[in-house]
Amino acid sequence: MSEAHEHGTVDRSSPERFAASLRVTLINVTSNLLLTVGQVIVGTVGHSQALVADGLHTLSDLVADFLVLFALAHGRKGADADHPYGHERIETAVTMILGVILVAVGTGIAIRAALKLAAAEEFVTPSMLTLWVAIGTLFAKEAMYRYTMHIATRFDSNMLRASAWHHRSDALSSLIVAAGIGGSLLGLAYLDAVAAIVVAAMIIKVGIELAWQSLRELVDTGLDPENLAAIRRAIAEVPDVRALHLLRTRRVGGRALVDVHIIVDDRVSVSEGHQISETVRARIIREVEPVSDVMVHIDTEEDVEGPSCAHLPLRKEVLDRLAEYFQDIPEATYLDRITLHYLNGRLHIELLLPLSVLAHHDAAALRERFQTAVATDSAIAKVDIQFH
Repeated sequence: MSEAHEHGTVDRSSPERFAASLRVTLINVTSNLLLTVGQVIVGTVGHSQALVADGLHTLSDLVADFLVLFALAHGRKGADADHPYGHERIETAVTMILGVILVAVGTGIAIRAALKLAAAEEFVTPSMLTLWVAIGTLFAKEAMYRYTMHIATRFDSNMLRASAWHHRSDALSSLIVAAGIGGSLLGLAYLDAVAAIVVAAMIIKVGIELAWQSLRELVDTGLDPENLAAIRRAIAEVPDVRALHLLRTRRVGGRALVDVHIIVDDRVSVSEGHQISETVRARIIREVEPVSDVMVHIDTEEDVEGPSCAHLPLRKEVLDRLAEYFQDIPEATYLDRITLHYLNGRLHIELLLPLSVLAHHDAAALRERFQTAVATDSAIAKVDIQFH
């Protein structure tokens, strides 16, 4: 986890995130265009094939930058009928593409360097101007890397991290070019090929890591154990939550979504259960930084391994059955409310009667009559009576 994450400084506010990402990308596009033109022209005039190749390498950054602009333009769109969770995974897909580009660039550098070493090519000595351009490009690319990585860390954008590492790959490439030109001027032209292979391995490693991370997000890989533990702690701190199960998480762009089932008392009202779920939702979003939305499902029991209530009838059918069962009980006409509880695979029914009924009947005897009336229904476990 980054230092920004640990100190809670990551800012995911959409408008500012988009504006900062757009600004850094436009700066990078302009810089890459100027560097490409400068490297190709000076490399051609100064007889440096390495500098010309580095210019073409920089040109690949332009393609990557335009991919980033495309993701920024489309990834910030809100949810719609076809994309109910928004379009932020466009950013994830572009990050994976940039990772693949890094792997391709690193592989190309390694192959080119290995071929040069194998062929022991003779290099035409370039001009001193090409060395200064290579060094200038090195510093420019490193500055672009640091600036882009700063914005990526601030807004927790893997896409900008990938873009930043692409700039770092160009900086390392420029270092190779500078070493090659310097080695040519000193008669040690093979040095750039050796350095190229080492740097190419680093670039390939970064590209694989970025592509793999994006692929994991695209296939809905959950949050890391540290964040999962934080979510569990946040839920446990809500007093009316007895337990939780079916905790599921996934990342969407720079944010995370949570889906959790919590167990509450089996006699709470619907509105109280809703209030508990809203408290859980707010606490998770407040205390677990990557999370932006939580879906809380209320359970009254552990329904994963225990008996299922899925086969039980809903209220209308239950009331029809009870009307038939209670037709020979005159007191049933005074029923004020019938409450259904779905527990352990069976129905527990609460009947509410006025106290006036007890003027002529014993409460225990009345309960026994209602219980006996439903005894043949295997879906009903118990009938209880409350008086008011």
